Amino acid sequence: MNYILITIFLLSFLAAILIDRFFIKRPIKFLVKKANNSAIRFSTQSKPIFGGISFYSIFLLLMIVYFVLYNEEVFVSSEYISILIIVTLSFFMGLADDLINTSPFFKLIVQLICSVIFIYSGVYIKISPVEWINYAITIFWVVGIMNSINMLDNMDAVTSLVSLSIISGVIFGNIFFDVSISNLGKFILLGTAASLLAFLFFNWNPSKMYMGDNGSQYLGIILAWVGIVFFWNSIKIEEVQYALNFKQALIVALAYIIPLTDTTTVSINRMLKGKSPFVGGRDHTTHHLFYLGLSVRWVGFLLFLLNTIGVIVALYLITNSNSIDYNNLWYFMIFPVITFLLLYINTQISKPK
Repeated sequence: MNYILITIFLLSFLAAILIDRFFIKRPIKFLVKKANNSAIRFSTQSKPIFGGISFYSIFLLLMIVYFVLYNEEVFVSSEYISILIIVTLSFFMGLADDLINTSPFFKLIVQLICSVIFIYSGVYIKISPVEWINYAITIFWVVGIMNSINMLDNMDAVTSLVSLSIISGVIFGNIFFDVSISNLGKFILLGTAASLLAFLFFNWNPSKMYMGDNGSQYLGIILAWVGIVFFWNSIKIEEVQYALNFKQALIVALAYIIPLTDTTTVSINRMLKGKSPFVGGRDHTTHHLFYLGLSVRWVGFLLFLLNTIGVIVALYLITNSNSIDYNNLWYFMIFPVITFLLLYINTQISKPK
C-alpha cells in the first residue's frame, strides 16, 4: 500500500505540473481574466486562473483510480459518492463565478447544499448531544471555511502554502502518529498536496498563474472536510465532554489559525467602518504585513510558518489527548491568541503604500 501511495503522489505531482504548464503556454482566452473586473484587488487579475482546474483534474483522476482499485469499498460506503458530488459542486460553483461573476446568494446556496450532503452522509461535527446543534455548527463551519479560503486567496502563494500546511499535517500525523485516515482520504490528501506543490512552481511570487475561485472553492471544501474528520472529530466520542467541547475548538483554532484570523480580522475592521465583510479590498492581514515592509514572498513564508506551528500543536493535542488535563489547556491558547492579536494590531498600525 505504501508503494501505491508514493506512486500516486509522484504521478499526481507530475500530472499537475504538466496541466499547469499546458494552460500557461496555451491559455484559453475566455478563462484568462475573472469576469468581475470591478472588484478591488491587491494585484492585476490578467494572469491565467487555471490553478483549480489542475486541482480538480487530479482529484477526478484519483477518484477513478480509487474506484478501479477499491470498487468493493465504493459500493458499500456513501463516502465516495458524497465526496465526489460535494467537491464537483464546489469546483464548478467557483468556476462559474470566475466566468460569469455569479451572485453571492448562488454561492451560498451551493455551499449550503454541500453542508447538507455532508450531514446526510454522516460527516458532521460531533460536539453536542443535541444533533441539531451539531448540524448547525457543521453548516456554519463548511460555509465559513469555504468563504475564508476564498478571502485568503489575495496574494501570491499564501492560500497554497497555508492549505499545504494543514493537509501535510494530517498526512504527517497519519505516518508518524497513527492518525486514522481512510484509504479514500489518503488518495484525496496526497493528490491535493501534490497539486498544491506543483501549483506553487507557478504561483510563487512573481506568479505566472492564479488559482481563481475554482481553486479556492475546491480547497475550501477539501479543508472543511479535513477539519470535520481529522480535527473537530479527532477526539473519540467517549472522551468528549459535551456542551461545546473546548478541546475540540482549540484544536481547530490551532490548525486553521491563519484562515480564521484573517477572516475575523477583516470582518471586524470592515463592520466597524460600516462596510460589508464580503466586499473585496486591500485590508487583509496579508496586505498589512506587506504595508509593514515584508515582501510578498516573506508574507507567504511567515503565514505558512505560523499555520504550520499551529498544526503541529494541534497534532500534539490530538495524539496526547488522554494525558492532557482540561485545566492545562489554557497553555495551548497562548499561541493562537498572540498570533491573532499581533496580526490584528498590525492592521491598525500599518498604512497602505
